[in-house]
Amino acid sequence: MKSLTIALVRQRYAPDGGAERFVARAIDALKAQDVRLTLVAREWSSGDGFEVLTCRPFHVGSLWRDYAFARCACRTLARKKFDLVQSHERIACCDVYRAGDGVHREWLKQRARALGWAGRLRLALNPYHAYVKAAEKAMFTSPRLKAVICNSRMVRDEIKQYFHLSDERLTVIYSGVDTAVYHPDLRKHRDTIRARHGIPSEAILYLFVGSGFERKGISVLLQAMSKLPENAFLLVVGRDKQADRYQQRAHALGLSRRVIFAGAQEDVRPYYGAADVLTLPSLYDPFPNVVLEAMASGVPVVTSLKCGAAELIENGKNGFACDALDVEGQAAFMQTLLDAETRLRMGLAARQTMEPLTLMAMSDRLVQLYGKLLAKS
Repeated sequence: MKSLTIALVRQRYAPDGGAERFVARAIDALKAQDVRLTLVAREWSSGDGFEVLTCRPFHVGSLWRDYAFARCACRTLARKKFDLVQSHERIACCDVYRAGDGVHREWLKQRARALGWAGRLRLALNPYHAYVKAAEKAMFTSPRLKAVICNSRMVRDEIKQYFHLSDERLTVIYSGVDTAVYHPDLRKHRDTIRARHGIPSEAILYLFVGSGFERKGISVLLQAMSKLPENAFLLVVGRDKQADRYQQRAHALGLSRRVIFAGAQEDVRPYYGAADVLTLPSLYDPFPNVVLEAMASGVPVVTSLKCGAAELIENGKNGFACDALDVEGQAAFMQTLLDAETRLRMGLAARQTMEPLTLMAMSDRLVQLYGKLLAKS
């Protein structure tokens, strides 16, 4: 196959963002497969080995920001010729869309479950959500759209449900993980990280990694933690504008000593090495990289049924999954993993589950999809 020219569209790169890390990994993998890449972005940390076209229109607020970027990106793409345009944003001028953020309508549905009537009303009247739903519909119904890359079967089924796309336009490609980097050998960092955050070496350490605490289910996790014994600690890695509110909630539950908020970390690998269990009871999470990374590192996972990565989990074998709002279920699974032999057995199974999901396997699937699409054009 001749060298392909691919444009990738992603508005902003944040080193600790899961979707952005997928783009970075995809770029690294595709560069090795004779693919010439151009990135269209508002912000990006580096441009080594690929061209960057910057779209940075003036904006005030999130609605204007997304709308202005979409217009700028489409105008920029129209000035150059590419074999394929793959977007990670909801824009109608792409050939391929990677639904890394899932379906916004489903996220709003799941979020509403955790809100009271006033919160649900604010959600329904929020103009930003109306814009995102309109942009999503325009993209999925665009005659230009050839394929949608779904990062989980869950997301594929939601797109079919809401937008009635045919099976041949929906391809599930799981994110890859560097299984040499995310490896049980990270256990060598156990003592260092625990000492840094004042966590006893003999404690059972549950790890949470993620930004946007409401979406990721911190409230339920704190309630579950309050049901665990004194030797159970929780280390929260990630950022949130309302982090203080969650710290106050932990204090109110009597968890000040056992719940540590570490903030965002540029390198989370040592934290997987320090952890006994990863806990991520997300309200809605299409396919979080942190679950893959933890499992590849030999760490069993407790997550939610609306986390796409739950597709990789067999309850009791390599992790657990239950409803995002099921505090008792979450606590029961975490209680089961207090047992060292159970953690060891499930951690080994988690590692085995991840071994086939390499970065090369992901890039092979992507290039196969591109070849198939170009053969039809």
